[in-house]
Amino acid sequence: MTPKPNAPAFPPVAAPANPARIMSYDHVGIRVSNRDLALRFYERLGFAESVVFPDYEANEMVSAGGVRINLIFNATTRPDARNVLLDEPIKLPGVTHPAFIVDDLAALEDWLVQEGIRITEGPHRIGPRRIALFIRDPDGNVLEFNQLVQDTREADA
Repeated sequence: MTPKPNAPAFPPVAAPANPARIMSYDHVGIRVSNRDLALRFYERLGFAESVVFPDYEANEMVSAGGVRINLIFNATTRPDARNVLLDEPIKLPGVTHPAFIVDDLAALEDWLVQEGIRITEGPHRIGPRRIALFIRDPDGNVLEFNQLVQDTREADA
């Protein structure tokens, strides 16, 4: 098999793995263009600002359940909040979205509709362990919300 052009050169499979054990996931950074608008949006979702990092043009927000995100306040506004990773025909590498677990996806769906926050996809089953719906923040960043299910039937997506 010939390697793809520009493919990273990884060591052979027999090389030792990372000796540091990955213990948990800490946060995801979400770049936004309007600090006040983003803060209001993410606060409505249930996050509260806990720390501000002025030297990094960022903050940390935490949900009541302890889930953390960082908002990074240095994005350029794009027309129609187009997402460069998802809405353009050429797909660039990068993180396309965070996915959050919720305890009641139907209640979230009802609240989103009531609040006028557009659901861009779902809710629908993805794989055997979750039902998901997707929204976008004011900058077009995609957010996925999942309710985990016990059913292990075959995935329909």
